[in-house]
Amino acid sequence: MSQAPRVDYQTSPDQYHHWKLKFEGPVATLAADFDENAGLRPGYKLKLNSYDLGVDIELNDALNRIRFEHPEVRTVVVTSAKEKVFCSGANIFMLGVSSHAWKVNFCKFTNETRNGFEDSSAHSGLKFLAAVNGACAGGGYELALACDEIILVDDRSSAVSLPEVPLLGVLPGTGGLTRVTDKRHVRHDLADIFCTTSEGVRGQKAKDWRLVDDIAKPAQFAAKVQERALELAAKSDRPADGQGVALTPLRCTIDADALRYDHVTVEIDRAKRTAVFTVTAPAGAQPADLAGIQAAGAAWFPLALARQLEDAILQMRTNELDIGLWLLQTRGDAAAVMAMDATLMAHQNHWLVRETIGLLRRTFSRLDVSSRSLFALIDAGSCFAGSFLELALACDRSYHLALPDDEAKAPKITVGDTNFGLYPMATGQSRLQRRFYDEAPALDAVRAKAGQALDADAAFALGLVTSNPDDIDWADETRIAIEERVSMSPDALTGMEANLRFNGPENMFTRVFGRLTAWQNWIFQRPNAVGEKGALKVYGKGDKAAFDWNRV
Repeated sequence: MSQAPRVDYQTSPDQYHHWKLKFEGPVATLAADFDENAGLRPGYKLKLNSYDLGVDIELNDALNRIRFEHPEVRTVVVTSAKEKVFCSGANIFMLGVSSHAWKVNFCKFTNETRNGFEDSSAHSGLKFLAAVNGACAGGGYELALACDEIILVDDRSSAVSLPEVPLLGVLPGTGGLTRVTDKRHVRHDLADIFCTTSEGVRGQKAKDWRLVDDIAKPAQFAAKVQERALELAAKSDRPADGQGVALTPLRCTIDADALRYDHVTVEIDRAKRTAVFTVTAPAGAQPADLAGIQAAGAAWFPLALARQLEDAILQMRTNELDIGLWLLQTRGDAAAVMAMDATLMAHQNHWLVRETIGLLRRTFSRLDVSSRSLFALIDAGSCFAGSFLELALACDRSYHLALPDDEAKAPKITVGDTNFGLYPMATGQSRLQRRFYDEAPALDAVRAKAGQALDADAAFALGLVTSNPDDIDWADETRIAIEERVSMSPDALTGMEANLRFNGPENMFTRVFGRLTAWQNWIFQRPNAVGEKGALKVYGKGDKAAFDWNRV
């Protein structure tokens, strides 16, 4: 493998080192109690509730446990189990000893996890309240910013801060700058002071500047948090009597060059620096009613597929850095996929179906922001229909095999109702809207063909695929395209793909991923941050950072 030891994104509450979960009716409390000796990598200690990737892997799992296993929960209170410290952010010593790729992947995953708070608040009625009961710095404040509201203890010492610029010579890496302005509407001059003041802002000033929503003295803090948590819960429509679904462990066989799940397989060709993702359609009878869906639990096909595909994407992103081109293909019966979609659409307002759609939405979004080239191969045996078509629409290019002399075997794609907004991108647009710049004539033409199986020529005519080579040209055209792609600079491709994939309207999420992470990517490589005397390298050693004062 390109990076050892392999990172495993699967965990469960009985394996947590860092988070404590408590459930009381409609309120779940997620308490940070990070084990300083349980870092994911050697060489640092997670002191003062500072975190690394392992902490966020547990956080992501905890959120999914709440979403699926505890439908009665309407508000999640995020707080700390440690005295006088909420969270001090990403562990600086971890950042100092990590490779550039590790830092960037770490920031991307933490961004996705924080965005997941807001996604669940917007789509699933799950509200988040940060109960900041101690010092809250950097990524700790970014965790609080991802919540719907923040209550800060007013104890004359606890403060919120984003000290990355003055202390470390880098930027807040998990959307802090963007959420302070776009979400909390902190006045830009006050935000400037806040982001260049290492000691932070506390008490009434934090509330006046809109850095927090409310403050409370220590004696009243717990009651204030509980009161507000219940008020937020009252606004939610998650069912008090819903029956949760246990997220059983994923079955995944990991070989030297493959990942194998029940519905997803990834096969790696290291010589070509490519990986083939194969997603299979449901087979056999599938439940179409809520009772059957509930009975199927974590084995219900859409939920199982979402969990497996998410895990495959995360494993490949973190563990296979040299595999720059992912080839997406599907196998199975398109009619089965369309039947699955009909069930999703019919019951989309039921909490379990809604949460499953949410997990699929976030998983497809992980493809959008992965720094890998994505090509769809629509060949014999494919079933790019409805929800599965989203895989192709997420790709940078799609190649659709034409078989003009064999209509029966010619691969088809089918546009379904799910493609018109069930899985919006981070921009809020569907991938069809993104593809056609929301232009009515093109979208109307596609909608007129919804539900029809389209061969390569028909799909190409509608603009739904990139190329439609016939069986004579297919092998050479796809081979040349693949060979050309993997020969290009990965850095340039990452920048190009991110620009082209997000061509729609700007919003807070695209600013976080498109601007902040791009700038951080650059700043993380500058000597002022990671040089021998860079701020990240000398932090905690008693030395002063030596900056190159040239503005670039």
